[in-house]
Amino acid sequence: MDSLQNIIIAFGYIGVFTAIFAESGFLLGFFLPGDSLLFTVGLLASTGVFNIWVLIVGCILAAILGDSFGYYIGKRIGPSLFTRDDSYIFKKKYLLQTQEFYEKYGKKTIVLARFVPIVRTFAPIIAGVGNMKYSTFITYNVIGGITWTTGFLLMGFLLGKTVPGIEQYMSLIIAGIIILSFMPIAWEFFKKSRQKKV
Repeated sequence: MDSLQNIIIAFGYIGVFTAIFAESGFLLGFFLPGDSLLFTVGLLASTGVFNIWVLIVGCILAAILGDSFGYYIGKRIGPSLFTRDDSYIFKKKYLLQTQEFYEKYGKKTIVLARFVPIVRTFAPIIAGVGNMKYSTFITYNVIGGITWTTGFLLMGFLLGKTVPGIEQYMSLIIAGIIILSFMPIAWEFFKKSRQKKV
């Protein structure tokens, strides 16, 4: 807990906003822990380390701008990504998984993907590749950015305010958030593996 807290405090607001921007739409940001980061800084805000209102406004803007940047990448170079070879960091399967998610949920993907690791990074790129109208995209982008960032920030903040000493269990809570975040992907993988066996 102490090491995590010290790292976040050292990077401050700029570090938090940069991480949210990168995970929301920067191609290599999929490995960043957006959900747990938002929850953690919300919890730290309850102890006075951060101002919750600065976090809410800054993270919303970072998330919206990040997704818009991802959309721009999709419009500019998106199609070429499907022919790109896998590397240590980039895996084409991430794009294909997001494309399947998009085909299943349509425009709502821009909102729903906010709550699914990896998918949230590639969803705006797929929207750009698919030439989704920007007016439509930005509407869902704003809704998703507000609900995701505010939800996790306030969850951490309110928990810190109502449960004394909750920060002592931060490692367990963050582990739980990460597990819950990856459950939709795990469930889809499980369903596909069963379908292949049938």
